[in-house]
Amino acid sequence: MSFSLFFVAATPVLPRVSTPASRRFRAGKVPMTPYGLSANENPYAPLPSVRQVVADTAAQMNRYPDRLGTAVTEAVAARFAVPASHLAFGAGSVGVLLHLLHSALAGGGNAVYAWPSFEAYPHLTQVCGGASVRVPLREDTHDLDAMADAVTDDTRVVVVCNPNNPTGTVVRRAALERFLDRVPERVLVVLDEAYREFVRDIDVPDGIDLYRERPNVVVLRTFSKAYGLAGLRIGFAVARAPVAEAIRARAVPFGIGSAAQAAAVASLDAEDELLERVAALVKERDRVENGLRDAGLRVPPSQANFVWLPFGAGTEAFADECAEQGVAVRAFPGEGARVTIGEVAANDIVLRIAAAHGGRAG
Repeated sequence: MSFSLFFVAATPVLPRVSTPASRRFRAGKVPMTPYGLSANENPYAPLPSVRQVVADTAAQMNRYPDRLGTAVTEAVAARFAVPASHLAFGAGSVGVLLHLLHSALAGGGNAVYAWPSFEAYPHLTQVCGGASVRVPLREDTHDLDAMADAVTDDTRVVVVCNPNNPTGTVVRRAALERFLDRVPERVLVVLDEAYREFVRDIDVPDGIDLYRERPNVVVLRTFSKAYGLAGLRIGFAVARAPVAEAIRARAVPFGIGSAAQAAAVASLDAEDELLERVAALVKERDRVENGLRDAGLRVPPSQANFVWLPFGAGTEAFADECAEQGVAVRAFPGEGARVTIGEVAANDIVLRIAAAHGGRAG
């Protein structure tokens, strides 16, 4: 199959970028707080072995990084049993998605995605010259039937965020496979799996298994969340060779620093130890969810490292009170708050404040 129809060497005229007021991040009244639960960061410090590798690499910071990312490409290819030619790297999974959309939308067209979902989707689509088609969530998760209905001759890309950010909900294998059957093969389906390592629902498919079966599936992964490398910015796409090559062609030369490459390799080497931390975060996520439900709140079941509190009109008051108590959360005015699972002390503050606001939840 050829994707050359959409991956053309044209540079779009970049439009003026605007973000709808209802989706802009609203910072709390307290600019700096002891606990940051607003960015879905891993609360654990990097492993000593990873820190040492980064320190060793820093001694060579006068040199450019490996432009081809040879070591990290080989490590990821071995870990996920995929050809090196099927990988493309970027500044986090969002950076990879930018390169992909730059290719796919260079000649025009639209991207279909659920809403609310990851805030970067409309921004990236706009700066790449494409049009956004937002399909409202149904019961806090993707309405895949409506998304399939939204695909037209102008559609170049469909993005499925699984688990979804900011609600933490998932789409399961049977529903996702029915959806993929409906999407034309000429359309790329991007499975954004930034939170894959936190999934415990056995009915949620691994996107890399689907990529092996379907040439139009692209999987995004990141080292920012479970692996705790958010500050180094490295993520990757797994896609068939023509698509991966098109993504790489849009990447900035030397765009992934030496420290990021080395830390990613070291993290894969220490993956068992890192996944023990993920298991601890999942256990804490379950404790927080149960505590919120015990307080009478309607909380969508999360398979990520955060929970979604649909406070609606009470969202800002909740976020302000959290900030006053030293916790920053991600507030979406009029909709809800996304709260990262962090330190136990921070989570307990959120539980206490959320319980007091329970009557205002949606």
